[in-house]
Amino acid sequence: MSASPLVFCGIELAHPIINGSGTFDAIAARRVFGEELLERFPFSAFVSKTITAAPRPGNPPPRLWEEGAGMINSIGLPNKGLEGFLEHDLPHLSRLPVPLIVSVMGTSAEEFSTLIEGVGGRDEVAALELNISCPNVHSGLIVGEQPEETLALLRAVRPLTTKPLIVKLTPNVADPAAIALAAEQGGADAVSLINTIKATAYDRSSGERWLGAGSGGLSGPAVRTVALHQVAAVAGTVGIAVVGMGGVETGSDAADLIAAGASVVAVGTASFRDPLAAARVRTELEALGAM
Repeated sequence: MSASPLVFCGIELAHPIINGSGTFDAIAARRVFGEELLERFPFSAFVSKTITAAPRPGNPPPRLWEEGAGMINSIGLPNKGLEGFLEHDLPHLSRLPVPLIVSVMGTSAEEFSTLIEGVGGRDEVAALELNISCPNVHSGLIVGEQPEETLALLRAVRPLTTKPLIVKLTPNVADPAAIALAAEQGGADAVSLINTIKATAYDRSSGERWLGAGSGGLSGPAVRTVALHQVAAVAGTVGIAVVGMGGVETGSDAADLIAAGASVVAVGTASFRDPLAAARVRTELEALGAM
């Protein structure tokens, strides 16, 4: 028997498994798998790769480092920019059989405003995810590391759209619950966590840093218990919905995040190895009776 739909930020989802931004290229996958991808789409909503106002080439290679229980990535958010996304990517993503959540990132309230106004008015878009892990060009502070900056940003952009706003939190702070509370006070409809944890890898043969940008973000099973701790802390503090992610490989991992307070769970790094990992996670989660 299939699980009943759930409502997340006013959006009806067939089940609680979505993707982590930037971990599943739906456009490329459809080119490879064709209509079969749409028939077997593994997520109940799709979160786009993060877009910025202007195009970005991303970080210099190498960009990936495999760790024993995870992966460090230093991709650097390569994207076509707002205009390129609207012209080239949105027409393809709008054909997916699930609600579309567009992830955006700016370095100021003005950039976030441009992105929200450009994307938020499109009927194809169900919700927006605000990636707040970039320095503010005016204050020099990381928006997602400062409650005051987070609150100021949300108050500036909340009036610009009626679409749900999901704030993606960084784990690289002492008290993520304080950032989540500031986001809620500013009008966010949900928060998602965790993003990757700051990490560095060295090439043992040369003694130099391996990644082209010097460092990156750790994801995968290695961060799972950190994710559980932070999701529980945030869910116990805010009254808005929580998207939990971080090292989800099995239905049991997803069930743990739901037990910690998440209403929706995102699969990320596992999809690099198995594009249908999320479908398996969903099946296992349903078998556990946790949906």
